[in-house]
Amino acid sequence: MNKPFFSVVMPAYGVEKYLEKAVKSIEAQTFSDWELLIVEDGSPDRTGELAEELAKENDRIRVFHHEKNRGLSPARNTGMSHAKGQYIWFMDPDDWVEADVLQKVYDALWENPAELTIIGHTEEYYDRDGKLSYTHEICPKRQYLSGQQKMREQVIRLEQETIYGYAWNKFYSLEHIRREGLQYETVRLIEDIVFNIQFCNDIKSMNVLDIVPYHYAKRMEGSLTTKFVPDYYPLHRRRIAMLYEQQQLWHTDTEETCAILGSLYGRYILSALERNCDKRAEMNHRDRKAFCKTVFADRLFVKLMPKARARDSKALKFALFCMKRKSVFLCTTLARAVHIIRSGLPMVYSKVKSNR
Repeated sequence: MNKPFFSVVMPAYGVEKYLEKAVKSIEAQTFSDWELLIVEDGSPDRTGELAEELAKENDRIRVFHHEKNRGLSPARNTGMSHAKGQYIWFMDPDDWVEADVLQKVYDALWENPAELTIIGHTEEYYDRDGKLSYTHEICPKRQYLSGQQKMREQVIRLEQETIYGYAWNKFYSLEHIRREGLQYETVRLIEDIVFNIQFCNDIKSMNVLDIVPYHYAKRMEGSLTTKFVPDYYPLHRRRIAMLYEQQQLWHTDTEETCAILGSLYGRYILSALERNCDKRAEMNHRDRKAFCKTVFADRLFVKLMPKARARDSKALKFALFCMKRKSVFLCTTLARAVHIIRSGLPMVYSKVKSNR
């Protein structure tokens, strides 16, 4: 197998409970022209041994090891450097996919060649006991976007639908990645969107498929959503700033685009305010008030927040109302209420957050 059609790169750290299911879902594919590169990132458990055992059973699987844990981005970069396929796909090791996903992506690319193909996904929410609590499908509208202008006008809507920012729902042209010299940056939480923005800057075509074969596990125990990230706000401010700069570069920074970006920015601000209520933030009420005032004075806030519009979410609509009025009292009170719900009723919080 000199050049398979798909290279599947799977970074793996501390996932001995889930790795086999993920790998078996690749082996079960009805489309057989693929290679799987597992990058074991210095795991403390049996992830590395299990990966080697799985590779012995299938010569399309290759395993690479990092002696020490280096993180998600370096693991993806290692896999990317060894990939031989025409298209590369970064799958998470604790998720699984349906057996026809590669066939459907291949068929779409045969009909409409593109530098990027995006699929929908099914979110699977697991409680702290590891039991599946509920599922939610995010299924985009099927479209083939050819020509830069047509494609660029749709990107902000993909971000609005929470589709633009992930890596695991995309099939990238490996030739384009190597021609542009792209690598994943080592940065927490936003490594996917940073890479995607860079990848999409100069591409000319994109497939969006109305399928949901990727099953994305959101676990209450051990997920990033339950961990405290001290630099949550500056990271997500950078996300919004990069998206805005891309829209400016493309001359697509219309009133509608700014309204969408302002709404997304408002979500991240509210999440940051809620996290400031966590004991691990080591912030008192005066600190939280000062944080609000700093955000309100930010040039990005001044530019985008007046144009922000919520679509159907009443909770977001109220949050934007508080922010547009730069009310420290309302914003901190709302954040405290959200924190109480998130801490005591995490499943209720996740459903409300997703407007379900």
